[in-house]
Amino acid sequence: MHANPSDDELRALLTDAQTIAMVGASSDQAKPSHGIMRNLQKAGYRVIPVNPRETEVLGERAYAALDAVPGPVDIVDVFRRAEDTPPIADQAVAIGARALWLQSGISSEEAADRATRGGLIVVMDACIAASHARLRVPPRQPPVP
Repeated sequence: MHANPSDDELRALLTDAQTIAMVGASSDQAKPSHGIMRNLQKAGYRVIPVNPRETEVLGERAYAALDAVPGPVDIVDVFRRAEDTPPIADQAVAIGARALWLQSGISSEEAADRATRGGLIVVMDACIAASHARLRVPPRQPPVP
């Protein structure tokens, strides 16, 4: 059975990460993913929406699938039903992400197993923005040109 990383490991992941691909991001302000994406952007992360039904969310171009996202992705944050997550875990491994993060209420041992076998850190049933705040991760500083 999967156990989430320790607070120290989560703090290190959130401190080192720069880019988060948010699967299920929505332009609908009433959706949790919208508010969490906005909070992560305010904390200094680049958050790339992954949703075939969107073209842009909070000023970022949306992509239909993880493999279409340009550049490296540190964390794949997932707002999808648990049964949809195993193939997302495979895609996260395929793009070379460092971590698979399943939001609050989402758990899948199969997705965790696939991601762990692929070398990813796995977090399940936890809000990334709430974890960021709880762990007092300092806001990211913009990169120096």
